[in-house]
Amino acid sequence: MSYANPAAWADQRFVIDAPLDARVSFIRKTYLHLAVAVAAFVGLEAALLTMPGVEQFAMSMLGGRFSWLIVMGAFMGAAYLAQYWARSATSPGLQYAGLGLYVVAESVIFVPIMLAAKHLETATGAFVIGPAAIITLVVFGGLSAIVFLTKKDFSFLRTFLFAAGWAGMGLIVASIFLGFNLGAIFSAVFVLVACGWILYDTSNVLHHYRTDQHVAASLALFASVALLFWYVLRLVMSFTSRD
Repeated sequence: MSYANPAAWADQRFVIDAPLDARVSFIRKTYLHLAVAVAAFVGLEAALLTMPGVEQFAMSMLGGRFSWLIVMGAFMGAAYLAQYWARSATSPGLQYAGLGLYVVAESVIFVPIMLAAKHLETATGAFVIGPAAIITLVVFGGLSAIVFLTKKDFSFLRTFLFAAGWAGMGLIVASIFLGFNLGAIFSAVFVLVACGWILYDTSNVLHHYRTDQHVAASLALFASVALLFWYVLRLVMSFTSRD
């Protein structure tokens, strides 16, 4: 889920126009960095969930009416800064700092929902996190295959995805102030929105990134995978808690 438009960075050759060896190298580097980012997220999340006082930390994120809004605002600020750094054309170190910052930010914001999922697993004896992760990987793989096989440019989805994102943010803010619950239908809709982001960001890997922007491309893909996992996990938790 990229907050920026890669098509605006047009100094060098886009991947789709590059020689075959350059395209293959870029795609290999992008998905290798994505795999490392996912592995780092899993490791950080596991460490955070075993940290002393993690329950109190999660409650402080959710405790007051404005606490979660502050957390979301901080996350959005960190995400914007991370993507800005990752797009640096002059400093590979800054690019990696951006990717690292984003992985850390995602790991922190996932703490409350992961704790809730673990408690649900303990209470029901059902598996929640594993199935959600498998569904996320299968869906991501299938959507990625569609893009690479068709080579279609899904950049036309950008306006719809941003509109859906702001609408979802509005509903989240309204739910905090008015005290209503965003249920399974909301999660299902945003699973579809996350699928749209994966199509958009994966097509950008081919059509709207330069061959030296594999770190920025991997960050965008990681953001979309994390968004999909969040809402798939919410959906699986919703169905499990009803059993």
